[in-house]
Amino acid sequence: MQIKISSKHMEITPAIESYATKKAEKLSRFYDRIQQIDVVIDRAKNGYTTEIITDVERHEPFVATSDHDDLYACIDLGVDRAARQLKDHKDRVRDHQHAPMSAANKIPGTSGSSGKQT
Repeated sequence: MQIKISSKHMEITPAIESYATKKAEKLSRFYDRIQQIDVVIDRAKNGYTTEIITDVERHEPFVATSDHDDLYACIDLGVDRAARQLKDHKDRVRDHQHAPMSAANKIPGTSGSSGKQT
């Protein structure tokens, strides 16, 4: 998994880069098929904007954006939103693959007994 940190209209200090990298690495806990994470930090007029683009296998990239006055809080909000998106996607994939069989989908003649008739 690759993590790229970039910025617009500002310089990234080593402290900001290490903080964003540390937070972005935690996203692999929520979905294990992440290929790349791009973190784009932008200095806005009234604070900061963070955009976290998570590229996963067999799906379009997930984009989580956040705005806040504090840069570290902005990164935290973006990571939380990206984590929620990944958890929701994982739940959809898991539920789709493991759909329970309803009574209408069962094979006729199988009642679940050992097969002996009394």
